[in-house]
Amino acid sequence: MNLDSIIRSLMPKDEQYRGLLARGTANLHNAARVFAELARSDRLETRRVKGVELRAKEHEGDQITRQIFEALNKTFITPLDREDIRQLASDLDNILDHIDEVTQFLILFELAEAHEALVQFADILVAMTGEIDKATSLIWTLSATNLKATQESIVRVSDLENQADSLYNTMIADLFKQECRDSILVLKWKEIYDGLEEACDACKDFTHVLGNVIIKNA
Repeated sequence: MNLDSIIRSLMPKDEQYRGLLARGTANLHNAARVFAELARSDRLETRRVKGVELRAKEHEGDQITRQIFEALNKTFITPLDREDIRQLASDLDNILDHIDEVTQFLILFELAEAHEALVQFADILVAMTGEIDKATSLIWTLSATNLKATQESIVRVSDLENQADSLYNTMIADLFKQECRDSILVLKWKEIYDGLEEACDACKDFTHVLGNVIIKNA
């Protein structure tokens, strides 16, 4: 092997990580869309079917995360900071885990109601994951246009997370406001909204890492 070949073998391979993260963010966005369909259904059987579909996407996300970690263990030089890539993969996994957990709780608790707040949370997650998918595709070539678009997506996710915070506070207050409500049912729905809030927080955590990537590579 000549010197040029050795140097090329040590150079960062954008395509590998770019492709894996693109698969991860697209899978996450699709999972959020499935959850939105589930949230709009008022039939428990439909929720069970969607739950199976979403669980498959959660498993796919786990496989992508494992592939990213394996690639990091085998790559000497990475196109982005090694820890940033690792954290991006971990955050994607965390977001999807939260969405899947909420889905399983809805089914386990046999909650079929399509509450407006549940639908609103689902729509927020679809919007947040869409921005994540878009922004992640732009960080590999940080031209002035891509840099601006990435920053706009980060700001958009932050705005959506603030909306989720307000929605969460409103719903928790409403859950405990009426004395006549079934206390067990209140606790079930609180578990659901806690999980949705954590999913939105994890989306914002992901964009914090994207911000670090921009600072280091712009």
